[in-house]
Formats: sequence, structure tokens, C-alpha cells
Amino acid sequence: MQVIDRIFNRKDSASKSLKKSITNVLGIKPTNIVVYKAALSHRSVQESAEENNERLEYLGDAILSAIVADYLFKRYPYKGEGFLTEMRSKMVNRQQLNDIAVKMGIKKIALFNKLDNALKNSHIFGNTLEAIVGAIYIDKGYKKTQSWVLKQIIFPHMFVDDLELIDINLKNKLIGWASKNNKVLTFDLNEERLEGTRRVFIINTVLDGEILSVGKGYNKKDASQAAAIAAVEKLGIA
Repeated sequence: MQVIDRIFNRKDSASKSLKKSITNVLGIKPTNIVVYKAALSHRSVQESAEENNERLEYLGDAILSAIVADYLFKRYPYKGEGFLTEMRSKMVNRQQLNDIAVKMGIKKIALFNKLDNALKNSHIFGNTLEAIVGAIYIDKGYKKTQSWVLKQIIFPHMFVDDLELIDINLKNKLIGWASKNNKVLTFDLNEERLEGTRRVFIINTVLDGEILSVGKGYNKKDASQAAAIAAVEKLGIA
């Protein structure tokens, strides 16, 4: 009995520690700690689909998109579908979510293989943020998830007025620059692979036959935009 008690005490202590960390970083008190642990667990440390965050990421992506769509619909009552769609893309793109996740401190509580240097510089923290949204939805329901997203993500990190001024279609901007400067520019599919249950596309931006930048996304359009953003930054195009 003493051995069993020690095991359960260790588990209880670990759960309390995780709950405290989640509360401090995310500003929410977990009820179902198991779902949050799954949300924080990258497949590099948990291969099982039930224990890593890929399924929750899928769910959280949809919930976050719906919350952002609702927010924009109410904020801009007279704007058309095209504007609203573009603004949503600006708010929930891979790089934006990853930057927000790091600022929120999710990198400190995420569970991943810290010996893999490639993971440290990838978008896994933005993916983890989406999984967390999925976990909160399961644990607290839609209304509380919506309130948390507005309070913890949209209001403090998504500066909508500034995002309005950003030209999202940097791919077209880059193509225009290349044409003006007599450069040969292509966006080439480098790789298409499965990461867990999701298909990932890797696109190379090739300038005059040399790889200029690389982009990654869950569809070719997002991967091309990511590659274009990296290329524009590298070239210093205003």
C-alpha cells in the first residue's frame, strides 16, 4: 500500500505542478488536466494520437478560426467577404500564431524533444497554441473559449488596426519585383509529406535558379505565402 500511495502522490504532485504552470502562463484554471497535457505534448515525445496534440490542433484550428471570424464580422459590419477573409488570414497565419505563442510563454510549458534543434525554431509552438484552444473548448465549452481567445490572444497580441495596413499577398508583390528587375522567379514544390495525420507542403522560392527561401504550410497557398514572406524579408523589399 505504501508503494502505491507514493506512486499516486507523485502523479498528484506532477498534476498540481502542471496545473499551476498552465494557470500562470495561460491565465486559465484547468479542470480536465489530461486534455491540457495532450495539448502541450508534441509527437516527438508522445507518438500516440490520443496523447499528443495533433488531433487537438485540428480542433483548435477550427475553433480559433470561427472565433476570429465572429470577431471580425462584428468589428467590421460594413466590410465585404474578401476583406474579412484576408483579415482572418493575417490574424491566424502560421508565423503570427507562432510568435504569439512564444510571447505568451507557451515554449516554456510545451512538451517536445528539446534535443532536436530543428523543433526549437519551427512552428510547433503556434501549433501548440491551436491545440490549447482545442483543449479549452473541450474543458470549458465554446463561450469560455471565446472569452479566453479574446482576452489572451486577440486583444493583447493581434493589433487589428496595424494588420489592416499589411499587404498579405506578398507573393504577388515579390513576383512584381522580380519582373521589374528582370529576375526569373518560381515557387517550386520541394516536398509533400505527412506529419502525423496532417499533410504538409514545403515550397522553395527560387530566384535565377537559386533557392532564396523556404516556406511550410498545410496547403500549397500557405506554404507559398510563407516562402514569399521569408524572401521579401531576405531581399529587404519594402
